Amino acid sequence: MTIEVFWGIIIPFLGTMAGSACVFVLKKSMNAIVQRALTGFAAGVMVAASIWSLLIPAMDHAASMGKFSCVPAVIGFWLGILFLLFLDHAIPHLHMNSREAEGPKKSLSKQTMLLLAVTLHNIPEGMAVGAVYAGYVSGNMEITMMSALALSLGIAIQNFPEGAIISMPLQSEGMSKKKAFLSGTMSGIVEPLGAAVTILAAGLILPVLPYLLSFAAGAMMYVVVEELIPEMSEGKHSNIGTIMFAAGFTLMMLLDVVLG
Repeated sequence: MTIEVFWGIIIPFLGTMAGSACVFVLKKSMNAIVQRALTGFAAGVMVAASIWSLLIPAMDHAASMGKFSCVPAVIGFWLGILFLLFLDHAIPHLHMNSREAEGPKKSLSKQTMLLLAVTLHNIPEGMAVGAVYAGYVSGNMEITMMSALALSLGIAIQNFPEGAIISMPLQSEGMSKKKAFLSGTMSGIVEPLGAAVTILAAGLILPVLPYLLSFAAGAMMYVVVEELIPEMSEGKHSNIGTIMFAAGFTLMMLLDVVLG
């Protein structure tokens, strides 16, 4: 694994860490409007990444199939959706601003279930980064170092507000600032771990790369539709979530097109 690839899979984790550090400089509770804005921004980044960094490269990689090049993308996308649907029902977790936990009924603390929700959210992001870098390491001509870096930077940017959104409520629930920071940071550890495992298996992954790329896209879109869009729209009506969704979408699109 080269130093460029190493930093590529670490950058998103650093974004989560930086966001979690907001607990040291901001108030205990986050303003609802700000939270909706940050959630909308993260959703926009993830949607754009799913299209430009994952689904389009998946179809490009399967170009030899002609007009059926979209088939692996469709199959992988649905597998990603179903995989996150399974995890959503198999892992007990609590979404932000929700009073009722999802998944199996377990006697876990609210803080633990909040962390599990964010960790569940981060799984597809780690898979996405790992799949793109696996394609690059395997010599796939449709995936360049700069396009892989664009996805890594985009995920890091949207991980920053996510880190803040998880660490600050944990503090308001009674955790110390240090513990809230560490908990928020560790919620993102699944990203570099998942990415590293995917890259190490690059030789085995190359034949199914279109399916893996679109699988990650489907998993990310599940998170956006099931979790982020409802959170950015809840409460008193406001357009801030939609505006920030557009901002996140265009930023990720620009990163991928300009750097890719």
